[in-house]
Amino acid sequence: MTYELKKIAIVGAGGKMGMRISNNLQHSRYNVAYCENSPRAREQIIAAGRELAVTDEVVAHADVVILAVPDVALETVSGFVVPQMKNGAILLTLDPAASYAGLLAQRDGIHQAVAHPCHPSVFLERTTKEEYADAFGGNAAIQDVCAAFESGNDKQRSELAEIIGVMYGPVGEVHWVTVKQLAYLEPTLVETVACMVGSFMKEALDETINRIGVPEAAAKAMLYGHIQIALAVAFRSTNPFSDACLIAIDYGREQIIKPDWKKIFDEKELDLIIARMLKIDAVRKADAA
Repeated sequence: MTYELKKIAIVGAGGKMGMRISNNLQHSRYNVAYCENSPRAREQIIAAGRELAVTDEVVAHADVVILAVPDVALETVSGFVVPQMKNGAILLTLDPAASYAGLLAQRDGIHQAVAHPCHPSVFLERTTKEEYADAFGGNAAIQDVCAAFESGNDKQRSELAEIIGVMYGPVGEVHWVTVKQLAYLEPTLVETVACMVGSFMKEALDETINRIGVPEAAAKAMLYGHIQIALAVAFRSTNPFSDACLIAIDYGREQIIKPDWKKIFDEKELDLIIARMLKIDAVRKADAA
């Protein structure tokens, strides 16, 4: 196979995600340029044994430009980078919010893609200490990636999948979805719901310990074990919930969850939460969905 996507420029290479993907791309077959404005972040790049590049000098020659910058900076940064990119190049962002909201700079001949890691599954079979320790992914434990690439051709998509597999590796599968679908996955499904439930469970644990007086070790042991079994029963049907447990589940729904909670999947609600996250008045997604 003759590869066309060979040169990669990472803008924001010294940030949290920039360093993660740079670690994986550094020793790959790709020609990677590392760009960073922050003095402190630049020091991190140098300390990692990578050579700093000047953004103006490398983005014009890059086949793929990765914007590893905070969501709120993507409009400004893309406005600076996109006009300098060569025709046929791909602008790759790591989160769907700005793309869905229509904040990214557009230009004919420039393709846009988004790739977001799923993180290692709670059901992942782990066999080494390194895999057990890798909760985030990108180190030892396998994770999938959800990505959107709604222009370009099949060959570019195939090559882009290989790049994504390296930057987030080890990767099991790259799932191709639309930008809008990716926005429903994150934030709606995993942040509005899953991360909220996770933080809610932590509050419930603190209440059990501090208000009721249950010893911390006992409360954690009971909750941590039941988190695993609850997920296994709900998602894998390993065993049915008991009749008494079903009654408690219904009581919890009545007391905790609003009856109209599924409205978070309405498009207007998606627009609202993304606008809040990006700190803008409203999304501008005329052609992004």
